[in-house]
Amino acid sequence: MKTPPPKADRRTAILDAAEAEFSAHGFDGVTLRTIAKRAGVDLALPNYYFGPKKQLFDAVFIRRAEIVNQWREDALKAAIEAAKPRPPTVEAIIRAYLEPMLTGPHLEDQGWKNYYALVAYVNNSPGWGGRLMAEHFDPLIRQFLDALRLSLPGMDEKDLFWGYQCFSGALTLALAQTGRIDHLSGGVCQSDDLADACEHMVHFIAGGFEAARRAAPAALPAPPARRRSARGTAA
Repeated sequence: MKTPPPKADRRTAILDAAEAEFSAHGFDGVTLRTIAKRAGVDLALPNYYFGPKKQLFDAVFIRRAEIVNQWREDALKAAIEAAKPRPPTVEAIIRAYLEPMLTGPHLEDQGWKNYYALVAYVNNSPGWGGRLMAEHFDPLIRQFLDALRLSLPGMDEKDLFWGYQCFSGALTLALAQTGRIDHLSGGVCQSDDLADACEHMVHFIAGGFEAARRAAPAALPAPPARRRSARGTAA
């Protein structure tokens, strides 16, 4: 076993090790023994700090979710403020959602690469996505959906939510960085170039929402007012 980390850093070391293992092998492919060995700590410490493996998995997921949510909330507020007194454009809303995640120096940190792979895994897992994504990301996502409603007045709710489903799927695949697009494009695109993915996704996703709004059936005009006779009855 490698030299144990200082006592004050052991909790972080366990989270980092668990994040790397879960992102690479999923929940079922990882044991607390593997995590402890990677973290350089005693086997009993992961359970001591976090409890059973499921609780450790939750702790790993929550740790950076709080940071991502704050980044995106700040970006959305800035977009709304910059557009006043009008609503922000659809593109500005999508940028506020994507750019904090897919651009910036944090992408050079292996821990963030591991976390994004973990988010992709969770969002594609029925056993985890319905709970963890809903619990830790949906409250903020509802703020983005509210902003889209203001920018796309009259958009059908079903179109709005299916649009978000398509959006979430595209983001999930980008976060997974599987390398498939590298081979498919013959190297023209690189799956680890998240900033490039961001720029293309912004235009594509914004265009998709706007197209769905344009394709929605126009609202039926209000029926004409009925004439009233001299006696005050409807004609």
